[in-house]
Amino acid sequence: MKKYYLLIIFTLCYSTTKAQNSNLEKSIFGVQTGVLGIWVHNEARLAPKTALRSEVGFNAVFLIGEGGAEDGFIMAPTLALEPRYYYNIEKRHTKGKSIHHNAANFLSLDILYVPDWFVISSVDADFNTLESINFIPKWGIRRNIGKNFTYELGLGVGYQYAYTKKLGSIKNTHDVVVDLDIRIGYTF
Repeated sequence: MKKYYLLIIFTLCYSTTKAQNSNLEKSIFGVQTGVLGIWVHNEARLAPKTALRSEVGFNAVFLIGEGGAEDGFIMAPTLALEPRYYYNIEKRHTKGKSIHHNAANFLSLDILYVPDWFVISSVDADFNTLESINFIPKWGIRRNIGKNFTYELGLGVGYQYAYTKKLGSIKNTHDVVVDLDIRIGYTF
């Protein structure tokens, strides 16, 4: 009789732990690159389907020289906070698809700050970064390539407030901004 009780307790414990596996991972740390930059990120679970992503990196701009000017690139630092809601992680888990490293579709609000601290450039010229803050609602997906590699795609349209007075403008400006993310990364 004790064996039956142990079997029932073991089965209940096992099914309970399996049900909890459809939640987001507690913390993810990784590095990503795309066509226009490189970033280091951490994603911390706030709730079963919600995470807060923090990111530090460099956005890049490619320069095409005209009139004898040389071609090159400029990289400027960026800081971002992005609450993410992974709306289909439970569905993917139920269907037996991988949710490793939070591989699911998500909705987010990307809050991106571009400070005017410094630039890294391959061109011998003096550049300033346009200091700005962006608020961009986004839809995206994250999927795995093997065990530790991931890719992300994201698309959003939002609001940008730029501190143009620092560059000599009469007033600061605001505008609509489009964000398209295509990134590949490694998660530790």
